[in-house]
Amino acid sequence: MHIEIRTGDITERDTDVIVNAANSSLLGGGGVDGAIHRAAGPELLAACRELRAASLRDGLPTGRSVATPGYNLRARWVVHTVGPNAGAGETDPELLRSCFRTALAAAEELGAESIAFPAVSAGIYGWDPETVADIGLQELLGHEPQNLQHAEFVLFNERLAEVFRRRLAQLTA
Repeated sequence: MHIEIRTGDITERDTDVIVNAANSSLLGGGGVDGAIHRAAGPELLAACRELRAASLRDGLPTGRSVATPGYNLRARWVVHTVGPNAGAGETDPELLRSCFRTALAAAEELGAESIAFPAVSAGIYGWDPETVADIGLQELLGHEPQNLQHAEFVLFNERLAEVFRRRLAQLTA
């Protein structure tokens, strides 16, 4: 699987799947989550409300992922994953690892060939970007693709992208 690191707006990516760094309510929020909900349109919120009314009454647990259509996005699907919140005491790296693992599994289940990730939990959830880059890239590099051929991290600034580029170079040297 080819892995690329770029800066930009994840909502504009023309990939099969974009990953949403969601909160457990799935009902939108700030940062990437809010941007994805705004760009996808009200149908995304309605789909998330349906999930909450049916199979996810208590919300999506940390480290888990669920897919919805992309609606007004270029991406066909959104895979929502709930990253651990370091500020709330969720500091187990396995929770973060699970976000990437379950998002990749959801994308494979959809038959996706391309996926775009944000820096899950590196924003307001307080995880160190180096740790997020290390765990996320390890999961992508260790993933045995069935359908996925292209994965990318779409990061909101060059400083963060450089952290991911440096770690990718180290892991693939």
